[in-house]
Amino acid sequence: MVNIQNKPVEHPLSEFIQRLQNGQPLLKDTPDNVLEVVGILKSYGVVLDAYSKNLIYIADHQFLIFFPFFKYFDGDVSINKLFRHWWHDRINFEYAEYCMKTMMWHGGGGLDSYLDTPEFAKNSQAVINAKFKNNPLVLGLDQLFPDFLLEQLRVSAYYSGLGQFWRVMADIFLDLSDLYDQGKIKTIPDVVNHIKDGLVKDALKPITYSVKIKDTVYDLIPKSVGLTFLADTAIPYVEAVFFRGTPFLGTVSLNAQAYQIPPDQARFQYGALYADPLPIGGAGIPPTLLMQDMRHYLPEYLHEVYRHSLRGEDDLLVQICMSFQKSMFCVTSAAILGLMPYPIETEDQSEQTANLVYLEKWMDRFTTSRLLEVNE
Repeated sequence: MVNIQNKPVEHPLSEFIQRLQNGQPLLKDTPDNVLEVVGILKSYGVVLDAYSKNLIYIADHQFLIFFPFFKYFDGDVSINKLFRHWWHDRINFEYAEYCMKTMMWHGGGGLDSYLDTPEFAKNSQAVINAKFKNNPLVLGLDQLFPDFLLEQLRVSAYYSGLGQFWRVMADIFLDLSDLYDQGKIKTIPDVVNHIKDGLVKDALKPITYSVKIKDTVYDLIPKSVGLTFLADTAIPYVEAVFFRGTPFLGTVSLNAQAYQIPPDQARFQYGALYADPLPIGGAGIPPTLLMQDMRHYLPEYLHEVYRHSLRGEDDLLVQICMSFQKSMFCVTSAAILGLMPYPIETEDQSEQTANLVYLEKWMDRFTTSRLLEVNE
């Protein structure tokens, strides 16, 4: 354990600060937790794979289409697929869009900043002119409302950015499951280290976005901008989806006079680390769509655990959500440890103090989260 001289840990969540100081995760290491976390991340990895492919397809092929009726079909439109779509026998891609819109609304990171630059506006105008060069009506609309089509391309850039982020995360989670099946992942620290290594490995992976119109490729986010996986998509995603989120319809009043929603987005605490699993399954609760998707891809060993629970499969979505929250605390542990200002094993007093301050700031945000509940 790292000892900080003359500065006792007095934080309400000091137990978890000490865990992180020792390189341990926020989630308790038990065999049941390992099984739950790996199993749910296997299912999540399959779903993220589909989400990622669809988001990138929409960004690349459905940009500047005002009524993209078939955007969820990934370019494969058929009568059978259409009927399955109408009967909801499909992946709920609406949840992927919910996360994208939440991420865009909260902003943060280099992607958000770049989309407001003159360079992006210039690149976008070239795309608009090429896309609608034979459509004077739309070009006239662009002259009257110059931010309208530009904003559509900003949204497309977020589709692509989140799709690229999830592409990496899906591979990390599916690889984790394979290693678990091979007996190489046995503890929660093993899980966290695997995720952390994956984040570090792809930290500088470029985030780019180009579209093709006829035979010409237009760079909306060229590689030269320098956007990267960790700083410009991963961290803003964690901030927007894990911490802030959006209020779930039907659970709080959206009436400003009721004062149930903070007026400042930075004070939002509706993210995955705070959400009560019990409303899952109710109307207007976006994560219900994700839980519905994951239920179809549960590994049998995890599904069997749920079947033998107190209520069996009657509250399956709630059980999935509880396991999912545990897994997200593991992902957050990996992010916290990976972004630590100085090595955990440092002997330098000032570096130890800086690490402690860093961890205390994180724990300040966890005081109202479900950290204690997932460790019961």
